[in-house]
Amino acid sequence: MKTRANGRIAAAASTILIALAPPAGAQTAASPVALQTPAMAGWIESWGTAQPLGPVPPPPAFARPAPSRNAAPTPPSPIVPVPPTLADQTVRMIVRASVGGPQVRLAFRNAAGGPTVTLGAIHAALAQPDGDISTASDRVVTFGGRRSVTMFPGATIVSDPIPLAVAPLADVAVSIHLPAATPTNTVHSLGLNPAYIAAGDQTAATTLTAPQSVRSYFWLSGLSVPAAAADAGTIVAFGDSITDGYATTPGAHRAWPELLAARLQAEGGGRLGVVNMGISGNRILKMGAGESALQRFDSDVLARPGVRWVLLLEGINDINMSIIPGVPASEGVTAAQIIAGLDQLITRAHQHGIRIAGATILPTKGLPFYSAAGEAMRGAVNAWIRGSGRFDAVVDFDAAVRDPADPLRLRPSFDPGDHVHPNDAGNTAMARAIPPTLFR
Repeated sequence: MKTRANGRIAAAASTILIALAPPAGAQTAASPVALQTPAMAGWIESWGTAQPLGPVPPPPAFARPAPSRNAAPTPPSPIVPVPPTLADQTVRMIVRASVGGPQVRLAFRNAAGGPTVTLGAIHAALAQPDGDISTASDRVVTFGGRRSVTMFPGATIVSDPIPLAVAPLADVAVSIHLPAATPTNTVHSLGLNPAYIAAGDQTAATTLTAPQSVRSYFWLSGLSVPAAAADAGTIVAFGDSITDGYATTPGAHRAWPELLAARLQAEGGGRLGVVNMGISGNRILKMGAGESALQRFDSDVLARPGVRWVLLLEGINDINMSIIPGVPASEGVTAAQIIAGLDQLITRAHQHGIRIAGATILPTKGLPFYSAAGEAMRGAVNAWIRGSGRFDAVVDFDAAVRDPADPLRLRPSFDPGDHVHPNDAGNTAMARAIPPTLFR
């Protein structure tokens, strides 16, 4: 009996090994065994983005008002519409690594839970201007040794290690081919960095033929690198449109999380990756533009590799959706509820050994629906952020960007005209407001 049982176990193990082995002819050069060493046992996130449940337009709370006669010109929306469906087309996305490494891994997510998504081919390479790639750096991306992959509804998939050396702050091109008609239901619309759509499978092309330019991330959710040292880690910037970089110059890398990444590199904190988990229109407590912060904390923070710190800037959308005329009363919340939501995010971060810094909510005087009630809510939440002692650190973004002559509004040189989203200069002030010793 014992011999037969052992035989059955051995046969079952053999069957499992056969099932997991890559198909004949599959690329195996990027396998974890071939590339990873004991010194590279852990991974940290170098770039990442949150994936809302489908394309998200600018939320009603921040519909840009007509500027006054003396106001600066209102910049155009940074969101470029994307096709509702892709069929036999290549998407090439450009992402900027915050920290470098000798190899990378990519993560994709079918967040919307719609139809399955098949990527027929995936390539990664160092990016060149105007959507070109460095041909010598082009690498085929595999998943379990296979060159194509299918994402089932709600699934996240992570690639094999890719033998592509990436320098800090380098641009990486990720090209995917959609062989079948596929709804674009998992898109980060406010990509800011360029992306390109072209006909057919052009994933390996040095120069795309007749590309359409957009600024979004399609299913791509992360790029990670091996942890170079014991103190390496990931910092997650977790927030709404202000963190997302809504009023910053597209392609200029002027959102405060990217400026923080560049600052860490310049000041010797080069082992820390910074990822932008901002979603325009996001709220702490309720769904709207994507899942609420409480709902998405698992996928956008806890599931990211190597997270050590969270920088949390949320709450202005909860306040504004509570005071905008015509919005259903069911969308409203109280300052006490916002504080309770923040407190829950702190507790959940601490459960996983992650430190969390709270950022104060920025002023919004000048909005058409600005009110004393909304200002009272903002003041109460900011007082709690500053004084409760619940956060591991406090970053006073409010103090960094408010107008000294009228602290209830943005400094005029930081206001692009919508009275909400700091411009490039305002984001620079926000990045500088983060204490340089915070992560040491």
